[in-house]
Amino acid sequence: MKIVDDSPPVLTALDRPNSYIGRSVPRPNLQRLTQGRGQYVSDIMLPRMGHVAFVRSPHAHARIVGIATDAAKKAPGVIAVVTGAELAEVMTPWVGVLTHLKGLKSAPQHAIAVDRACWRGEAVCAVVATTRARAEDAAELVEVTYEELPAVVDPETALDPKTPLIHQSLGDNLCFERRLDAGEVDKAFAEADAVVETTFRTGRHTGVTNEPRSIVADWNEGEQRLTVYQGTQAPHMMQDLFAKHLGLTYAQVRVLTKDVGGSFGIKVHTYADEMAAVALSKLLKRPVKFVADRIESFVTDIHARDHRIKAKIGVKNDGTITAFEIDDLTGIGPYSVYPRTSGIEANQVVNLVGGPYKCPNYRAQTRVVFTNKNVMCQYRAVGHPVAVAVTEGLVELAAAKIGMDPLELRRRNLIPDDAYPTQSASGLKFELLSHHEALAHLDSMMNYAGLRAEQKRLRAQGIYRGIGFASFIEVTNPSAAFYGVGGARITSQDGATVKLDAQGAVVIQSGVTEQGQGTEAVLAQCVASSFGIAIDKVRVIIGDTDNTPYGGGTWASRAAGIGGEAAWQAGKALRDNVLAVAGAMLQAKPGDLDIRNGVVVDKGTGNERLPLEELARVAYFRPDTLPAGVQAELMVTRHYVPRGWPFAFTNGIQASYLEVDIDTGFVKLLDHWCVEDCGTIINPQLVNEQIRGGVVQGIGAALYEQCLYDERGQMLNGNMADYLVPMATEMPDIQCGHVVSPTADSELGAKGAGEAGTAGAPACIMNAINDALRPLAAEPLTDMPFTPDKILQALGKV
Repeated sequence: MKIVDDSPPVLTALDRPNSYIGRSVPRPNLQRLTQGRGQYVSDIMLPRMGHVAFVRSPHAHARIVGIATDAAKKAPGVIAVVTGAELAEVMTPWVGVLTHLKGLKSAPQHAIAVDRACWRGEAVCAVVATTRARAEDAAELVEVTYEELPAVVDPETALDPKTPLIHQSLGDNLCFERRLDAGEVDKAFAEADAVVETTFRTGRHTGVTNEPRSIVADWNEGEQRLTVYQGTQAPHMMQDLFAKHLGLTYAQVRVLTKDVGGSFGIKVHTYADEMAAVALSKLLKRPVKFVADRIESFVTDIHARDHRIKAKIGVKNDGTITAFEIDDLTGIGPYSVYPRTSGIEANQVVNLVGGPYKCPNYRAQTRVVFTNKNVMCQYRAVGHPVAVAVTEGLVELAAAKIGMDPLELRRRNLIPDDAYPTQSASGLKFELLSHHEALAHLDSMMNYAGLRAEQKRLRAQGIYRGIGFASFIEVTNPSAAFYGVGGARITSQDGATVKLDAQGAVVIQSGVTEQGQGTEAVLAQCVASSFGIAIDKVRVIIGDTDNTPYGGGTWASRAAGIGGEAAWQAGKALRDNVLAVAGAMLQAKPGDLDIRNGVVVDKGTGNERLPLEELARVAYFRPDTLPAGVQAELMVTRHYVPRGWPFAFTNGIQASYLEVDIDTGFVKLLDHWCVEDCGTIINPQLVNEQIRGGVVQGIGAALYEQCLYDERGQMLNGNMADYLVPMATEMPDIQCGHVVSPTADSELGAKGAGEAGTAGAPACIMNAINDALRPLAAEPLTDMPFTPDKILQALGKV
């Protein structure tokens, strides 16, 4: 384990000649995208294609008494008007549960509501027309008669006996409940010198991707085959779900995922309106296109993070943390989202609280309840920002309570770097983390002592600046322990097929996907390095279930660690095959040869022996000249699944430096630092971009983003004028540093890096605000987002 700079040297274990591992090579799709040649679902135009617009419920909870469609059917350009009952004859409903989350329950969800709408925005009828505009015009002519029902809006009262049930068949509004009790919690609190207890709230928010959710479904009646163009993170998973709920075989379904304009986890779920578009194509025997507009996105893209957590920490005067305790409550909307379930986020909160610390005493409870709001599920860094905010908020409040520097308190409690393998109080197993190396690196990088001196000097001038920290752990490279054990058909493996073409170049086909983060670059680096060819001679094909190995796609920071390892191994296997042919041609032992920069060379001397182009020419067009018994196999497939550990945990620490205007309540972010350990760094620039992007999303959670609802379940700020996200002018300098602790579960040693920034940033900013306001005796802020009015309230000014 060692600290490296932002351009780390190539690691010895992977030090192949001309290796691209550890180099910030450009993305192979960069020129195409910057020249406007990206191909998104919105660009797809097919003959006879219809466009669907949905009539959506204006009520959070209502019985559908009747739907009058005659006027809409007569509108110009209308192809069909379809109700939920009619579509249910084509597509079966689904239920989002996992068996390993004991007790998790949900109700069947249809592609279009059949007899009841359960949130404001749920589709109740579909209109398909020759253009989207015509479909929308006709949708306004559909008359739906509703009987409005009482809406369950407040998670705090969702389980009260007097609260109406959303699904009578379930018996109550409880989706999932989990309790955990480790160590001796009561004894540990009794032995503490100080106990800090508070309530944290995290604001319900959503992904706000540049490209909205979109799909084109094309059922070919002649071929009895469905082709779906979809902006998804998991095309093979969606192939399975489309086949299952339309009664088709795998072979009858092809899913194509071309360019995707951002995902952040929201595009890895099953959306009712997308399933409806597919079912409509099957029903109408023609292509059907659906692209969510921005308002539809706000009320149908999954939301996340809506948690209330009562939390407690015990600490001794020497800084020893004695115990953590939490009581989490979260409202997820009317359905558990299929197939990953809406119980995972709360389950993650229970798993992750206290994770970086060696404290063995931990008690937790979470309750997940149904409400009549938009559905809530996994979003970038599932559960991590909530758990980190609780843990790190408690740690900093405890440090203030006993008068200890917050970084010193962490030093005394973080799991030692020589303690691995080990596990957390909640049972998470850690292979190798580097909390103390990361903390030391951060301390040096940010000049902590210097900042404290500056803070003290400025306070004397009436300027209130704060410094906040957040240590974190991050789940990456998920194995089958995440979903497979619960019965969900979500694979934990991924594959790569690599071939040498007839001109001596390499083509790789992979099951992982690209949605803007640089997956294609990482795959090309892995294959170019392990095979031995220039990266511009590698072409990457992804996002096509007909032409790529079955894989899980890109989510939970798995593309590099799992998809990259499969690509690395496939490149090695192809090299062996090519050298076997080269050995036959050169009358040499394959083991004495190597491939470097696209040329077969003597391994010992590096002398060039045979260009790959010539080898390919012979293998493809004159194989008869090869010795008898030599069969050139220039295409190989390798798969990789994590087996040694359920997850490849990463770790890191962030710090935020900011200034609070105590007259207006506005927060100005000055600097932000993140030291992260994602194992082997394949592409430093892409890793840093992931961290910086994640931090910005964390800034949104801390200061701006929240889906606001009224007491009737109406979302009040479902547009970009009212829903605030951080813009370029709000972003501070974000400096990245690295510690490298490769996982031994793979040869590449790569863990994930996609969610570290999001995991720690909200807690960091919260702690920095409270640090800034501490001299003013302000009530600690724990209710995100920290808007100016909340800050002024804490200061007693409003």
